[in-house]
Amino acid sequence: MWVVLLEDGIEFYKKKSDNSPKGMIPLKGSTLTSPCQDFGKRMFVLKITTTKQQDHFFQAAFLEERDAWVRDIKKAIKCIEGGQKFARKSTRRSIRLPETIDLGALYLSMKDPEKGIKELNLEKDKKVFNHCLTGSGVIDWLVSNKLVRNRQEGLMISASLLSEGYLQPAGDLSKNAADGIAENPFLDSPDAFYYFPDSGFFCEENSSDDDVILREEFRGVIIKQGCLLKQGHRRKNWKVRKFILREDPAYLHYYDPAGGEDPLGAVHLRGCVVTSVESSHDVKKSDEENLFEIITADEVHYYLQAATSKERTEWIKAIQVASRTGK
Repeated sequence: MWVVLLEDGIEFYKKKSDNSPKGMIPLKGSTLTSPCQDFGKRMFVLKITTTKQQDHFFQAAFLEERDAWVRDIKKAIKCIEGGQKFARKSTRRSIRLPETIDLGALYLSMKDPEKGIKELNLEKDKKVFNHCLTGSGVIDWLVSNKLVRNRQEGLMISASLLSEGYLQPAGDLSKNAADGIAENPFLDSPDAFYYFPDSGFFCEENSSDDDVILREEFRGVIIKQGCLLKQGHRRKNWKVRKFILREDPAYLHYYDPAGGEDPLGAVHLRGCVVTSVESSHDVKKSDEENLFEIITADEVHYYLQAATSKERTEWIKAIQVASRTGK
């Protein structure tokens, strides 16, 4: 569906080019639930319950997309309750971005290893923010590369990048600005922190050397993520898990797909062996397709199952690359 958020409701269309919506969900008096755990095998789901107790479920493509929708829907509901007019100030129409501005291309330029914005490790309020950017640093880069005429224009483009999910807020200051009804959700400040969604960003408490060592495994850049079936080591049962593959250092973390910031476990991939598996005694015959196995350097075996043969091949290749190049 193509979904449009209005001041007082949500319209959804079969296609973006359709002139009339398939339906409309009123937001007045509605409640928003996210993450929604009504569907165990579906990730990034949000639920809107109307005053007539009708439930509407939406599934985003990735976590950052869902969170962006949740922020804006909450703003719209809050505006309705307060008798205010809701407007996403960071959209193309409202801030009148030039049509020549391609946010996707700009995002790639910002991430260029040589000419892009340098990611930093910054400390604030006894926390260390890794792989992040400052609000003023983003606008400095836009101005210095002559991509904007002045800081005010840089502020508008940065807000648009934030709205479209190319940047994410990190820390209370930037999160409060993004969540609140303000003149601009992006802050031109050295104390406002942001990060690229696929940068490997994480925040750690600056409490002890042990914490820093423990979090070393999260410093790697994310190169692949998605859902797979994983076999448990004790009960040998199979459950859907969300997997995030990082390289340098090479780790495969797996999470509860229903939500939660902390991983359920991690597989250190340095020196591992990964191969496809044609059959397993612990899998029903009808479900034996698309299995693969990871054997770590410590000889721990992990059995995983992809949805398709192509997906299995992609995971095997990505893990093989990470295991050779990562620490």
